Amino acid sequence: MRDSRLWLATLVAAVAATTTIAAQEVALTYTADQAARGKTTYDQLCVACHGPHLNDGALGPPLKGPPFIQKYGGKTLDLLWLIASTTMPSSAPGSLDRPTYADLLAYILQANDIVPGDTELPPNPTLLAKMLLPAGGFSFMAFSPYVAKPPVDKPDPFAHYTPVTEALLSEPPPGDWLSWRRTYDAHGFSPLTQITPRNVAQLHVAWTWSLPPGSNESIPLEHDGILFTFAFGDKLQALDARTGDLLWQYSHPLAQGAAPNHKRGIALYGDNVYMGTSDGHVIAVDARTGQRVWDTEIADFTRRESVSAGPLIARGVVMIGTTGTGVGAALGGPQIVGLDADTGAVEWRVHTIAQPGTPGGESWNGVPVERRSGASVWNTGSYDPALGLAYFGTGNTYDTGPLLPAIEKPGVTNAALYTDSTLAIDPDTGELKWAFQHFPNDQWDLDYAFERQLIRLPVFGAQRTVAVTAGKLGIYEGVDAETGEFVFAFDIGLQNIVTAIDPETGAKTINQDLIPGRDGKIRLVCPHGAGVKSFLPASYNAATQILIAPLDEACMDVFPIPGGGEQRGALSSGVNWGIRPVPGGDGKVGRLEAIDLGKRKAVWTVRQRAPQTSGVLATAGGVVFAASFDRYLRAYSAADGAQLWEERLNDVSSSSPITFSLDGKQYVAIVTGQGGFHAGSFAPLVPDMKSPADRGAAVWVFALGN
Repeated sequence: MRDSRLWLATLVAAVAATTTIAAQEVALTYTADQAARGKTTYDQLCVACHGPHLNDGALGPPLKGPPFIQKYGGKTLDLLWLIASTTMPSSAPGSLDRPTYADLLAYILQANDIVPGDTELPPNPTLLAKMLLPAGGFSFMAFSPYVAKPPVDKPDPFAHYTPVTEALLSEPPPGDWLSWRRTYDAHGFSPLTQITPRNVAQLHVAWTWSLPPGSNESIPLEHDGILFTFAFGDKLQALDARTGDLLWQYSHPLAQGAAPNHKRGIALYGDNVYMGTSDGHVIAVDARTGQRVWDTEIADFTRRESVSAGPLIARGVVMIGTTGTGVGAALGGPQIVGLDADTGAVEWRVHTIAQPGTPGGESWNGVPVERRSGASVWNTGSYDPALGLAYFGTGNTYDTGPLLPAIEKPGVTNAALYTDSTLAIDPDTGELKWAFQHFPNDQWDLDYAFERQLIRLPVFGAQRTVAVTAGKLGIYEGVDAETGEFVFAFDIGLQNIVTAIDPETGAKTINQDLIPGRDGKIRLVCPHGAGVKSFLPASYNAATQILIAPLDEACMDVFPIPGGGEQRGALSSGVNWGIRPVPGGDGKVGRLEAIDLGKRKAVWTVRQRAPQTSGVLATAGGVVFAASFDRYLRAYSAADGAQLWEERLNDVSSSSPITFSLDGKQYVAIVTGQGGFHAGSFAPLVPDMKSPADRGAAVWVFALGN
């Protein structure tokens, strides 16, 4: 890739030479050498579809001639850049680097009789948005005539696509999967009944689709026959849900120096698809065309801020959390951001690290605000239309040392709000209505950043909505969704840190001997930092009050590192960790647990050697789906956990299965592409299970046999 400083010099020269265009525009210029490079690339990758003369191919649209002018004339060059960089080459859309796409555009400009200059076309869509293509005046005498392609008699997959309204999100059609857990309440449950314990063994592959290789933790969505899926490298794709055919791909060009990270969801609303990006943006893309509608930066990746959560959209507001690994609150820190769904304008921000002078601001043990860290939001929120509140979970702090020992100063605590908390926010204003901290002063990286399932349960003699969640400790907790008042806690029994829970307040008693680094000795702590429960969501059947959770059994050795608290270890301040099996265990790591939330007790448990790596899907047909580290997607009986079916996938799934129906047929879909920290953490416990070295990724879709 050529030196980016050359492109800056190019821009400066272009602006200096501009005398006849408006101040906000930049001269349209490229060089003959750049066009020559573009022709070389074109002849290698593009000629098969567009033809040797750019307008006589049988497959691709014309890149010169009247149809080209009608489409691009009078418009800025970033439109052509966007289409080229997200759809070409057809065999690997978005796979070329930025300078190569700029070279291709230069060749297209040359072919359309735009005279070259002394400066090259910059490979920067922001600058191209200031470069205007002429509306006419081209000469085509020297070129071959435009050859029209014969029409293809094929139904338009978007012919029946309808806008996704808030009413649809509140009560989705049974056959659609409109949000990451299907419904605002994050139940992850489907009312479809075609697939049952009696016929699930007849499931077969309906179609598959290869994704760009790499990690993939995002959950696909389906609406009106279109399957939307996120892919590694900040790519968004629309597929025909019946056939698996690609309809369009949008590829976000990352800022210089930004690297792709994990994403955990996308969102549908109106006519758009919404996604976060690895360089801290939120983007709206037209669901029918794949064209960008708006792009708003909400976090600064150069300060180690990022976006990995999926958006939640309600009341016309796109709500999404940010993460901030090691970033102090004074520099921005993790936030929940609300944006206008139509324009992308930022409407409000909620700091998840309590600021001095605000409630919770003195809970950081006297640590100055610029040294506070954590409370990242890296999962999608939930929403209750009746209460008008959105619910988000937060993670731990990344620097635990300054929280110990507790200083003796009036009004100061070391709880570190709002780490490991549930936050209830008004989508209209961004007002924090209430917060409940599940695990104050977390010294073990045991986040509570996962799904908040909104469940109707008897509370204090009346039916109330309860926000139910579990942190990495594997303790399921419920708080009143309207007030934040503690309701219950249920310990699955795979941790040794919490020795008691107050039944009235939810306050936890901690085994002080397990606090890291106190005496320099190694301590056995359960669970491991990857958690009994993690971001992989559970599924809840409201009719039976049964919640089915994907869990893993593992512990860790926690030990100090040389240099003590001034040095950073893998865990936190002065502390390292190492995974180990549960003492006295039988080698089984993965676990599915069915919990009766009404009675707060386990109904059935399925254990296996392979760690659980996907979320859970339960259906009204009585079938439960989940995937594990051995690359199997399995179906279980919702009644007793009996295994009913399995299919081996190409790679580990770190996503969650979904189901939808079209033309009277029910489908089950899952995305593969081994995720990051969670799945990788358990690999040392199962060395016999090998994953693909090149981290393959795909969409798998299953249906019953004919």
